[in-house]
Amino acid sequence: MSRDKNLPLTETVFYILLALMEPAHGYLIIQKVEELSGGQVRMAAGTLYGAVENLVKLKLIQPVKSEDSRRKVYVITEKGIETLRLDFARMNHMIEVTKKILG
Repeated sequence: MSRDKNLPLTETVFYILLALMEPAHGYLIIQKVEELSGGQVRMAAGTLYGAVENLVKLKLIQPVKSEDSRRKVYVITEKGIETLRLDFARMNHMIEVTKKILG
């Protein structure tokens, strides 16, 4: 089985994709990432927007129409969901192997 070239995801990208299971704008993404990570991942706006730009290019997220023309809103794509699932499976495998070895 060949490995997806986008894997492994960084922790920040993993949480951004999770946060975008529902449409969100930049500030809301930052808040959701911090909440989902239990405060472990905190992003500056510049970090977020660099990641968002890259994720759009990779077609893992896409912009959607917003009622507020001042804010860009994004949502995860099917490709993004599949990438998230693949990385989740990868991490689960690592956990299972580690449990067997460490007990």
